[in-house]
Amino acid sequence: MAVEEQDLNDKDSMLTFFGSEVQRLRAKKGVPQEALAKATHCTRTLVNKIENAVRVPSKDFAKGADKFLDADEHLSRLWPLVILYAYPSWFRPFVELEKQAAVIRTLEPTVVPGLLQTRDYARATLAVGRANGIDTLLDARMERQAILERGTPPELWALMDEAVLRRKVGDGRVMREQLRHLLNLSERPSIVIQVVPFSSGARAAAAGAFHTLTFEAGVKGAPALPVVHVDGFPRGQLLADPADFKAAERAYDLLMGDALSVQASIDLIADVMKETT
Repeated sequence: MAVEEQDLNDKDSMLTFFGSEVQRLRAKKGVPQEALAKATHCTRTLVNKIENAVRVPSKDFAKGADKFLDADEHLSRLWPLVILYAYPSWFRPFVELEKQAAVIRTLEPTVVPGLLQTRDYARATLAVGRANGIDTLLDARMERQAILERGTPPELWALMDEAVLRRKVGDGRVMREQLRHLLNLSERPSIVIQVVPFSSGARAAAAGAFHTLTFEAGVKGAPALPVVHVDGFPRGQLLADPADFKAAERAYDLLMGDALSVQASIDLIADVMKETT
């Protein structure tokens, strides 16, 4: 499956290149769009839109097309570059900067941060208000998490309101697996997870979700100044003003003061997991 049609002005984009490569490989094999559609479990119309850079391919499409077209994983290697177009245009710069960050600090008062979500939990959150296009958005969200698997991953500091743990997203199984995933991730030295308890009052909820990115000095291509991404409706904002970053850091530090210790946070996550039915 693929996400909704994208407004693409850049005809030299990776999405255009991916589509042209699908066309080239299909022509080389001498098969019509209908045959590729059948092999990748989609429609001919969808194949046509992917080839013409109108729709974003899913990871399953790239894998299936590679196999059917004898492409030696060529399309699968291109896919991580193409999936950027699954995001709204306003979110793409943040995703690119996130890949370069040395330190990520994230505050989420309502849901588990995207970098820490399980696939099933992410699917449940993405399904809200959407009738289709979920699979490709889901692939995109999971691809963001690849930065945590690098040899030198970024430092990730995650603050969550207690409501995040207790709000059932999906069913009980989905929530238990998500909470267990948080416990497993908390064992990594590069990841710090803390919970702001209900007893701290309204500060976490009032702050709203935001994320700061700090970059290592002297790294080629990395921005010199840190940035803040503030979530909002209908779209988030990426802020590069040093004053905005300073305000976000102060708000984050105050919330860390309200939060449970790392060990107490882990204990609370474990307790809520046991209670979840």
